[in-house]
Amino acid sequence: MPRKLVCISAFVVLIVSIAAAQSSRHFAFHYAFTVKNVPGGQKIRVWFPAAHSDDFQDVKIISAKGDLPLKRTKEPRFGNEIYYAESSTSKAGDLHFEVDYDVVRRERLTFGIERPRLEDASLNKKEKQQYLAPDKLVPITGLPAELAAKVTAGKSLTLEKARAIYDYVFDNMRYEKTGTGWGRGDVLYACDAKKGNCTDFHSLFISMARSQGIPARFEIGFPLPPADKHASEIAGYHCWAEFFDPQHGWVPVDISEAWKNPVKKNYFFGAHDTQRIQFTLGRDLKLNPRQAGEALNYFVYPYVELEDKPYPNISNEFSFADAPAVQASTSAH
Repeated sequence: MPRKLVCISAFVVLIVSIAAAQSSRHFAFHYAFTVKNVPGGQKIRVWFPAAHSDDFQDVKIISAKGDLPLKRTKEPRFGNEIYYAESSTSKAGDLHFEVDYDVVRRERLTFGIERPRLEDASLNKKEKQQYLAPDKLVPITGLPAELAAKVTAGKSLTLEKARAIYDYVFDNMRYEKTGTGWGRGDVLYACDAKKGNCTDFHSLFISMARSQGIPARFEIGFPLPPADKHASEIAGYHCWAEFFDPQHGWVPVDISEAWKNPVKKNYFFGAHDTQRIQFTLGRDLKLNPRQAGEALNYFVYPYVELEDKPYPNISNEFSFADAPAVQASTSAH
């Protein structure tokens, strides 16, 4: 066989092997909630996020229903998909809503695996402005900017700077949900307390990255348990981040998961596993139709207004189950 053909064949084998190394997870996800003790005869509006398909997850809606008719809209700034319902004269009692999804989530690997499409390797002016700008709780000046300047000193490449910031957050934060202030993604709180949950970890990373001129963005959804657990309730959300590198496009990071599993620290700089489903992107969100209250800090849980005032009396029910074929395959081993 000619040498050129041998080289091509070896390259094809390598690509096939790499593709096979990337895992996927097929599961059902149940998003449900009940708005409790709604008083009768008042205006009520309900918003909740819709999961979407992208390069790393295929989402099919099996059913979507509620005690009020559902409409589909899009949040204007980031394009997040939304379910919306309203009634000008609500009935007294509870209102229940639920959506069932069929999802295939693919592992996301960056370095040495995926070659970004050409259009992914640059951002337009609007995107740069959007992902370099501060959010309400994510400043790009002051203490986080000073920390970023210190830890990136002497580094010139985007990837080097981002890794230095990643290492700083990993080394200086601890995953701890105690006291008050955690979970809001308040960067000044994170700088001071040096603890929090995934929101606090990634808000600090995003703040420091943006202060160094590195576009970065916030993503949120729900975690799944390890692959050996086939069904469970989901207690709460999970979030992560991405930064933009001209050589690789958007690069994923998950510092809080790395903190919980330090042997995977290098993995989670440039990778996301299949133990997740994404719902929305961004902070300081103005919904569609526009809510009467303030912009939402982030949007993963239902948001309800009664007579144009936030109504927090909501009971959430989230769960997942691996697809039957996945369960059977695992059980056979």
